[in-house]
Amino acid sequence: MSVCDLSQKKCKPCEGGVPPMTESEIVSLLPTLVGWGLGADKKSIVRMFKFDDFEKTMKFVNAVAAMATVEGHHPDLRVGYNYCEVLYTTHAIGGLSENDFICAAKVNDIYSGP
Repeated sequence: MSVCDLSQKKCKPCEGGVPPMTESEIVSLLPTLVGWGLGADKKSIVRMFKFDDFEKTMKFVNAVAAMATVEGHHPDLRVGYNYCEVLYTTHAIGGLSENDFICAAKVNDIYSGP
């Protein structure tokens, strides 16, 4: 599956009851997401985004929030003056789901660089 395929997909509701992605599934999808890496807990994916100033950072944060609301799948964000770290995991299953990769691909589409 390519990143283009991922960014065109829609998230499916996840209330638990399904297993998290396997290590082989994660390893096969992660290279399709430029800049993303596996979190230290191996249950999340994370990427740091850099910006020229606070206004651009906040425009990015607001765009990510809008996309997350539409998709019904929300990231953890750590925000500062010229950066935003985005972390995805599916809390309901205690690990990664396809939703995390779909939203990460959409976040990459939102980012226009510093």
